[in-house]
Amino acid sequence: MSAPSFDVPRLVIAAPSSGSGKTTVATGLMAAFSERGLAVSPHKAGPDYIDPGYHALATGRPGRNLDSFMCGPELIAPLFAHGAAGCDLAVVEGVMGLYDGAAGRGELASTAQVAKLLRAPVVLVVDASSQSRSVAALVHGFASFDPQVRLGGVILNKVGSDRHEAMLREALEEAGMPVLGVLRRAPQVAAPSRHLGLVPVAERRADAVSSVAALAEQVRAGCDLDALMALARTAPALTGEAWAPERALTGTRGSAPNRGPHTPDGLDPRAARSGRRPVVAVAGGAAFTFSYAEHAELLRAAGAEVVTFDPLRDEALPEGTTGLVIGGGFPEVYAPELSANEPLRKAVAAFAAAGGPVAAECAGLLYLGRSLDGKPMCGVLDADARMSERLTLGYREAVAVSDSVLAAAGTRLRGHEFHRTVIEPGAGAAPAWGFTHPERRVEGFVEHGVHASYLHTHWAAQPSVALRFAEAAAAHR
Repeated sequence: MSAPSFDVPRLVIAAPSSGSGKTTVATGLMAAFSERGLAVSPHKAGPDYIDPGYHALATGRPGRNLDSFMCGPELIAPLFAHGAAGCDLAVVEGVMGLYDGAAGRGELASTAQVAKLLRAPVVLVVDASSQSRSVAALVHGFASFDPQVRLGGVILNKVGSDRHEAMLREALEEAGMPVLGVLRRAPQVAAPSRHLGLVPVAERRADAVSSVAALAEQVRAGCDLDALMALARTAPALTGEAWAPERALTGTRGSAPNRGPHTPDGLDPRAARSGRRPVVAVAGGAAFTFSYAEHAELLRAAGAEVVTFDPLRDEALPEGTTGLVIGGGFPEVYAPELSANEPLRKAVAAFAAAGGPVAAECAGLLYLGRSLDGKPMCGVLDADARMSERLTLGYREAVAVSDSVLAAAGTRLRGHEFHRTVIEPGAGAAPAWGFTHPERRVEGFVEHGVHASYLHTHWAAQPSVALRFAEAAAAHR
């Protein structure tokens, strides 16, 4: 019997470095092709949460991440196939420069690695604002650095004039590299940014809709969409099964737990389906925008009913809540509003005090603390948080220090930190994680049913996390 295969036209949008215009081009392409009536599947290489929000706005489909550090290279094609099922085209926005990845790990977690795993042609977005003929040397270097990366063409960004464009085209023609698009300087379509990148869609939805429409118009006017689609169609079929949350949970049945950073820990998914469905409340709204689509899919597959609530507006947890997930976002921006919603803060504290399972990442950790920049928070944790000048950023390898609602002690996984806050803990709680790379330290809190940490994780790499949490929610009454 032959292995299943998956065939969808696809492009990877990359660049020589950050700031070249990948998000502008990728989002504009997604929107422009969607306007043509195509079902476009949006993807983002790396751990970024913000760009996928713009991708979702452009396509009407969930933006999905492809992170080969957190999920392992073996899951990239299956996760891609899961997200792109039934679509006419998939567009993958890269991360940083084309060949940049996890520090000291070669190509791991780079856009180039993702492109190779997907066997997808790459379109290089070049900021041409300060060069002319040198663009050919730059592009030649990127095209020849790794022969397994297929560079199919270039989109020139921030081109100043017709004469500038002519010089760039002439240079790239000499190099034998197709020019698939030329975008002029257009600062009016740029999305606003702040200390951790672009402002999320949820915080500026009306303006974001206008920005995405402007990007689509700019790309439509400056890019050869037919040539880009023809290039996407040159991607060969991928073999292997698409990732599916039900099958991922079934795969958690097994023998010894803790078999590696991408191996589930042997829990039985049928346990989470016993009795009535547990209600897992997931924080959303403008303050809590960081979430991977696969987390909710895994919780549903484990038997949970997933209900979203907004801590800025809702004064109570969803009816029947037996589990609480508070992901990442920007609570520091909304600290006064979060603090002012005292009824919900008290409801969260009461739920945790009653032993309810709570999983909190980064922004969720800050919200559970006693205070954030002097504003009262939920007081679940004996800790105070504040903004700092230092950016904490990077991949982490971690091992669970304490048994919790997410993982048994000793469970290994990989994650990512990204914050400009510091937290000053009090006494009482056990640490959540012990980091083993790139530095050794303990981090986070485990206390009763609460697991709170700065570490962002991708549950598709460790489906037992979702199953364990769903079981804890099912057991809590």
